[in-house]
Amino acid sequence: MNKIIAYLDEVIPNPKCELNYTKDYELLLATMLSAQTTDKRVNEVTSILFNKYPTLKDLAQADIDDIIDIIKPIGTFNKKAKNVIEIAKSLEPLGKVPNDRAFLESLPGVGRKTTNVVLSNLYNVPCIAVDTHVARVSVRLGLANEKDDVRIIEDKLTSKFKKYNLCRIHHQLVLFGRYYCKAQKPSCDACKLRETCKYQKQG
Repeated sequence: MNKIIAYLDEVIPNPKCELNYTKDYELLLATMLSAQTTDKRVNEVTSILFNKYPTLKDLAQADIDDIIDIIKPIGTFNKKAKNVIEIAKSLEPLGKVPNDRAFLESLPGVGRKTTNVVLSNLYNVPCIAVDTHVARVSVRLGLANEKDDVRIIEDKLTSKFKKYNLCRIHHQLVLFGRYYCKAQKPSCDACKLRETCKYQKQG
């Protein structure tokens, strides 16, 4: 684990969430919207969405057809537009995103991965959100098996890295998978972890 941590610290010394947000609920909504699309594309639509609807009340009262029109570039926009409005309605009475896993996971379109991202970034709760990048890196580095589901991978990573800053490691694994250990044409030649990498060994 020390070797992996050292290399992640070397290539990604300042990891951070790449979703743009200025308010707690904006992070929640942006993360929900990021399912099956890229952070870059989500940032493009949320820059318009959050500017046009600057408060939870505005979002809760928004016309769903207008929300759909704004977020169309990210796909599955009908369901996500409905989720945006319903989440805003649930949060408006509270005035904030609570540090409450059960509540967050009860919101439409919000599962464990999204909740982990939100709790980690907003409240520094030690947890790892397993997306496609984290799952791919974990399997390639032998930290998880190919048949493991996301919850098993999360539990394995949490156990293996329990002595370290899980919030930091989460972002490092995401960014490492996004920019280095990519699904196609990963940067294996320059990687200092290639000796233990299953992908490298398989050619």
